[in-house]
Amino acid sequence: MKCVLEKIDELREEIVNFMVKMISIPAVNPAFGGEGEKKRAEFLEKKLREICDEVKRYDAVDENGLTRPNLVGIIFGENKNRTLWIIGHMDTVPEGDISLWNYPPYEPVVKEGKIYGRGTVDNGQAIVASYFAAKAMLMCGVRPKINLGLVFVSDEEAGSKYGLHYLMDKDLFMKDDLVVVPDAGNEDGSFIEIAEKSAVWLKITTHGKQAHASMPHMGINAHRIGMRFALEVDEYLHRTYSAKNKLFNPPESTFEITKKEKNVDNINTIPGTDVFYFDFRVLPEYDLDRIIEDIKNIAERIGKESGAKIDIQIVQKSVAPPPTPENSEIVVKLKNALKTLRGIDARVGGIGGGTVAAAFRRIGIPAVVWATIDEVEHQPNEFCRIENIIKDAKVFAYLALN
Repeated sequence: MKCVLEKIDELREEIVNFMVKMISIPAVNPAFGGEGEKKRAEFLEKKLREICDEVKRYDAVDENGLTRPNLVGIIFGENKNRTLWIIGHMDTVPEGDISLWNYPPYEPVVKEGKIYGRGTVDNGQAIVASYFAAKAMLMCGVRPKINLGLVFVSDEEAGSKYGLHYLMDKDLFMKDDLVVVPDAGNEDGSFIEIAEKSAVWLKITTHGKQAHASMPHMGINAHRIGMRFALEVDEYLHRTYSAKNKLFNPPESTFEITKKEKNVDNINTIPGTDVFYFDFRVLPEYDLDRIIEDIKNIAERIGKESGAKIDIQIVQKSVAPPPTPENSEIVVKLKNALKTLRGIDARVGGIGGGTVAAAFRRIGIPAVVWATIDEVEHQPNEFCRIENIIKDAKVFAYLALN
């Protein structure tokens, strides 16, 4: 174990170079206008073949005909009947407003112990830390106690249809396996996520009647009615579904108005169609179908009052599975690793964000979500700390060797 921990420290420069190279290959999810994960996967597949006993690639093809690769690398353990899986995702969200970035998002900058770039912390850190945990073991000539599986998936940012859910049909994951998803955490690594909220994304389309802005009586303003509907739904849901659950952070359900599509191109036209989106993260004690039904009732009433038609489309829906038990093997082992390596008494809890851990919990495999990260996901000037990559790699190595 000592050799492996020391070797990870020695690999610091290589770790930085690996991250810089990977992040310089954009992998924006096609659902958000990107080209996808293929080029980044090609880079990572070559790297996995340098250290793994077995590497397999599972290519899904999405609705636009794009290849969505998923990589699985295995380092065989002393016991080959079980596997410790570490799951990272290759895709990222877009960079957003470039003017808000201090550095080009796909030209990573290393400064003051940080690496800046889109996807560094979400979820490049997981990929790099797990890779170098495995590489350090190889260099020290030691084998994990059970198989170590490194899984780099596509499509996590848009629901995982072409990523982990695609892999679930390949008979890779067994009930007795251990699963770590390094896709959320806190700044000192003291938080272990064992539960997630239910989630639903809704697309709202308001159909009115286009007209000249100086003749509003000739039209039905879809934008105004959409705003009215959004604000009424927002107020109703926060009032009606206001319970708090101390397991989660934040402890309440969240109901957010998010993306807005362009309606008309010119200022002096009343839009006949308007489109926006909701992102809801809901405590498990509430029924998503009941919430959606409430929203449909509001849409029907406002439609009758205004003469407009409001369509509601479910873009994505995920009902929260039961939490990972606090006394499950993976939670106990991770707590022990953090206590031994860092002197941390880790706490468990739930989050509003969604990760692939939910898919494992849904089929009865306890999974934890853990990493040492600054919570800068999806923000401009996203970064990861080099020290956090190294420290997390040591935790992954400890789990594999103990």
